[in-house]
Amino acid sequence: MNFKSYAAVIFLFFSIHSMSQNMQQGFTYLETGKYEAAEIYFKTVLNDHPKNKTAKLCYGRAVGLNGNPKKALSIFSDLLKAYPNNFEIKLNYAESLLWDKSYGKAKTYYEMLIGENGQSFPTLLGYANTLSNLKIYDDALLYVNKALEVSPNNKNALTSKKYIYLGYAYQNQQQQNYTEAEKLLKENLILFENEKETLINLANLYLIMEAYDKAESTYKVIGRDKANKAISLNGLALVSHLNHKNKTALKFSKEAYDTIPHLKDSSIVKQTQERYIQALIWNKKYKLAQVLIGKLTENTSNSNWVLVLRATLNIYKSDFKKSLVDYNNILKNDSASFDGNLGKANALKALGQYEEAYQSANNTLRFYKKQKDASQFIKSLNTHFTPLLETKGAYSFDNGDNEAYTFNTNLEFPTSTKFKWLANYEYRTTSNSITDNKATSNNMLLGLAYQLLPNITFKGTTGISSAKANTQDYTQLLTDVSFHIKPFKLQILDVGYKREIQNFNADLLNREIVMNHFYANYNVSTNFNLGWFTQYYYTSQNDNNTRNLLFTSLYYNILKKPALKAGFNYQYITFKNQLPNIYFSPERFHATEIFINLIKDETIARPKEWFYELTAATGYQFIENNNKQSTYRAQGKLGYKFSERALLNIYGTRSNIASTTAAGFTFTEIGMRFKWYVFDKPVFMKL
Repeated sequence: MNFKSYAAVIFLFFSIHSMSQNMQQGFTYLETGKYEAAEIYFKTVLNDHPKNKTAKLCYGRAVGLNGNPKKALSIFSDLLKAYPNNFEIKLNYAESLLWDKSYGKAKTYYEMLIGENGQSFPTLLGYANTLSNLKIYDDALLYVNKALEVSPNNKNALTSKKYIYLGYAYQNQQQQNYTEAEKLLKENLILFENEKETLINLANLYLIMEAYDKAESTYKVIGRDKANKAISLNGLALVSHLNHKNKTALKFSKEAYDTIPHLKDSSIVKQTQERYIQALIWNKKYKLAQVLIGKLTENTSNSNWVLVLRATLNIYKSDFKKSLVDYNNILKNDSASFDGNLGKANALKALGQYEEAYQSANNTLRFYKKQKDASQFIKSLNTHFTPLLETKGAYSFDNGDNEAYTFNTNLEFPTSTKFKWLANYEYRTTSNSITDNKATSNNMLLGLAYQLLPNITFKGTTGISSAKANTQDYTQLLTDVSFHIKPFKLQILDVGYKREIQNFNADLLNREIVMNHFYANYNVSTNFNLGWFTQYYYTSQNDNNTRNLLFTSLYYNILKKPALKAGFNYQYITFKNQLPNIYFSPERFHATEIFINLIKDETIARPKEWFYELTAATGYQFIENNNKQSTYRAQGKLGYKFSERALLNIYGTRSNIASTTAAGFTFTEIGMRFKWYVFDKPVFMKL
């Protein structure tokens, strides 16, 4: 508690005013907060009158309030030795304990004073302030109310009560007792109607509660006072951002930014500059944000708030290494910086340095216990390394009278941030009502994934496929080996080899066609919403046929939440040998389509919320030298997230794009999927 600004300053100089008025100038210095002048003044008096009790008492107050509490304690201790029964000196000694932040000693001493005089206003108020500093807010409220009974409407007591309410509300907020925190802040507003600090705290509470409508209303109340217009606009900009209305956020922040020439409070100027640059970043106006940050850097050197802005800009631009440098510099300046610690955790996570990310997030919680964002970050990171079981059942059919039932279960079991075991089982039964062919296959795969470097992960599985068909039963080796690589920012490359059995329908499964795929996937994102994905497969089969497949997709991200993107796809396929009576194997196949995709991803859905995905595409396919054929593709998914650990969704797809079976083909699949995190956190945290 800052006693110079709002704590009760105890001016009980009963003896002072009964003595010589020659010291009136010094009293005025004390009462008007000119402590340095008061210290010099009373020191001069004591040079001439070293035994003057009043001058010595005032000198002690001036020294303590001027930032030297230990010296003040020594002065009042000496006075107590000389005047052990002087209650006024005892009060000043008690207050000096508060200046020295010796709150435990102050509590004990004030309790003794209350025993001597339970109706002393400065004793009751000093004790209330002591309890407030010890965060014993319920008793602090009790005693500040007792002080107000002794001196109704006392300005110092009311100020202390306001800050006790604010501290008590903040304590409940940290403990996530949001309803109680809201109640306390509203009680404060009854005492102090539309009080700015209380309204700001209430708006911040609503932001944490994600009660954005209430936060917006509160910021509007703040803005009714024209002096607080910039604060209001800055808050409204943040609320708009959290409501995924970034254009509106930029409008509010620009309006606030234009008021800077008229702002007198440097802290509000800083807040307004900060919010405007953040709004530019949210709207991907990176060049202007970079220019403004550069100007601030020239004027403020290595101020942490400017470094945070630059680090945030680089996070949005996916320059995570650059942002990490800034976060490290922030922590050099202030090891307890919230933005520095949690920002560093996010940058480390993006760089694949997960153990260090855990360390930075836990360091955030060491300084800010139960902080919501840091706790959520750790929970999200835990999910990434928690054993996962996923099962899927599907029914599919096509216009060639093929039917199939598929059951698939997949297990991921991480044992560290770098290593996880993998297991997969798939059962598939397929039949054709015309040929009366039936076949089943059981595939079992075991393997592992290991992070070789922060940007390179190896994944390998191997197993067997056991098939039973009309004319034969057989077992074949399966394998899938790949490297997941992030070569540069905004780029992902997958390269690998996969061996599998063609099991689309019963006839193909009966032929025991082994496919050896050599593949590469390459995805490039940009900072201006454009993306490009390319896939290439070279397949060698045991029937002496080979296939080349090229697929490329150029897409644009229209919206972020819910995600909406549209684009253009192109596919090219060629087979060495044409075997049309067995499977679709043209010498030349081209397909083009435009698509749109709307998705609310399951990872951002909260417990007890729905998630969904819808894709629609249409285009043309060109087979050999035949005339073009129109194509369509529709895919949908609807799911419900029961908890942080479990979700269920149904899905369906329908397409008439040619496949490995034949042209002039339509295919439909419907299914259900269940995803379950087996434990509530990673197993290596339980060991």
